[in-house]
Amino acid sequence: MKPTESISCSLVITTYNSPEALDLVLRSALSQSEPPCEIIVADDGSTSDTAMLVEAYRSAVTIPVVHVWQEDLGYRLSASRNRAIAVARGYYIVLVDGDMLLHRDFIRDHQRLAIEGTFIQGTRVLLSQENSPQRLKTKNISFSLFGKGIENRKNTLRLPFLSRLLALKSRSLRGIRGCNMSFFRNDCIRVNGFNEDFVGWGREDSEFAVRLINRGILRRNVRFSALACHLGHRENPRQSLADNDRILEQAIVGKLTTCPNGIDKYLLNK
Repeated sequence: MKPTESISCSLVITTYNSPEALDLVLRSALSQSEPPCEIIVADDGSTSDTAMLVEAYRSAVTIPVVHVWQEDLGYRLSASRNRAIAVARGYYIVLVDGDMLLHRDFIRDHQRLAIEGTFIQGTRVLLSQENSPQRLKTKNISFSLFGKGIENRKNTLRLPFLSRLLALKSRSLRGIRGCNMSFFRNDCIRVNGFNEDFVGWGREDSEFAVRLINRGILRRNVRFSALACHLGHRENPRQSLADNDRILEQAIVGKLTTCPNGIDKYLLNK
């Protein structure tokens, strides 16, 4: 299929009680060379600080900024994403975490590289934990090859022509991360979104990708485009990883293309 040249794009940003980091992500989202049609903050139960931040942006900018909040009942990233995607108006979804600083051409690159029947897995620039607090203080959203605190500098290079050449179709699950991912909204709905049986950190991104691939929606790795920088922080607790690994294995072995506990419950209420 040919690349899709002009599509409406919803940017979904996941967050939980990190308003300072979210502030930087929103700043970078609003500095795009080609802005999304809307920004949706998928909030997994943050306190009022996050709501006030989002409202301040919503009232100050022309791009629609939507806050989708759910009760804090533990780590429920899948449910948070599903709620946000259910209300999205864009034909195409770009998904990032609330600690990812976006290159000014981030949305433009995702849109230009979108191809029917595929989803995009992007890379990330890693910023050291030592450098990140200074970023939060100075509100610095830029990053470059020679910037301070960068741990994998090759991921700062934007080479669009090379990116297109390297973005081949794949069925691999290696390195699947929802922190920089995009897909057509209808494809997400076809596999019933993210599996809400995942509670606690880990593997929900890979299991979602398994069902997309089993449905015939193949992965395309995007390097040297759609650049984003991940703020360094302590890792999330991983006590649920063994249970989540079992859910992932069931999807792989069973060649599943959908899940029973997904986005459909929110679509019924639209």
